[in-house]
Amino acid sequence: MAKTYKNIFDRVCNFDALHAAYLRARRGKRQRREVARFEQDLEGNLIQLQNDLIWGSYRTGRYRYFEVTEPKRRLVAALPFRDRVVQHALVAAIEPIWEERFIHDSYACRPNKGSHRGADRAQEFLRSVKRKHGFAYAYKADIAKYFANIDHEILKRLLRKRVACKRTLALLDGIIDSQGVACGIPIGNLTSQLFANIYLHELDEFVKYELREPHYLRYMDDFVVLHHDKKHLALIRFEVEVFLDSELRLMTNNKSQIFPVSLLCGRPLDFLGYRIWPTHRKLRKNSVNRMRRRLRSMVRQYAAGRLRFDRIRCRIASWLGHAKHADSRSIRENLLANTIFERRA
Repeated sequence: MAKTYKNIFDRVCNFDALHAAYLRARRGKRQRREVARFEQDLEGNLIQLQNDLIWGSYRTGRYRYFEVTEPKRRLVAALPFRDRVVQHALVAAIEPIWEERFIHDSYACRPNKGSHRGADRAQEFLRSVKRKHGFAYAYKADIAKYFANIDHEILKRLLRKRVACKRTLALLDGIIDSQGVACGIPIGNLTSQLFANIYLHELDEFVKYELREPHYLRYMDDFVVLHHDKKHLALIRFEVEVFLDSELRLMTNNKSQIFPVSLLCGRPLDFLGYRIWPTHRKLRKNSVNRMRRRLRSMVRQYAAGRLRFDRIRCRIASWLGHAKHADSRSIRENLLANTIFERRA
């Protein structure tokens, strides 16, 4: 029987936990008006939040929705700052329960993981398969509208496999149901990242331990299985799609496919922002084009005095950090050599 955890709630609602959560929630956001308002009576606001949690009167606040277009168009939901403090405290209390159980090759929103390590691991798998068998095929898939299709009842059942603390479960249920729908969790909540990993952890265990696929890895709703036999991957694909439908009420999107990974007679593995071969790695073309557009926009904003150079430096450094994990020296030099920032007279 799976081990369950009780007496979690005090680790969420004690004052020290809420203060630490407040410090994490404000990171990089201290200049925002709602954060400044919360800080004006920090102790009072934290005590009120603590009392609301202890008395069971806490309710998730109203969402504010906005759209982002990069890297793709998505609707993001933002909660008031006090709710983000609660979610930071809640995640800090329950994330370790699952972190020690997640498979090694799950790379999204986890300590010491991330897209660069995921890309490294995918390339390591490709090299291993090619070295042993001379050729590699990839089954690459992602879940159709993943966050919008997470079933609340299934998610609650999965949470109850590990959490037996009734007050913590009531808080979790309140956050899950806070949009008033039976399916879907909001992109933007800190808890949504953890919920999404818990939900697809079921798939991870199925592929790794039941299907016994050694060359499987996942980054949120994108996953890859590598093998030397195309027919074997076709069978894996069938098994995965049946499992997703029957156990999680999910399905892969129409871009999911099986293909050879080869420089001469195949194509690269397009994964985590890179085009990956066993021998080398390149940036995705749309990543380069996106950065080219951003540079032109930053040049115009800087010339008009609407953007400080320290902000420009941070944005460029962030992209360079990503680009340096690929064979991209000539692209980086070309982009930056042709970009000049000047103020208008």
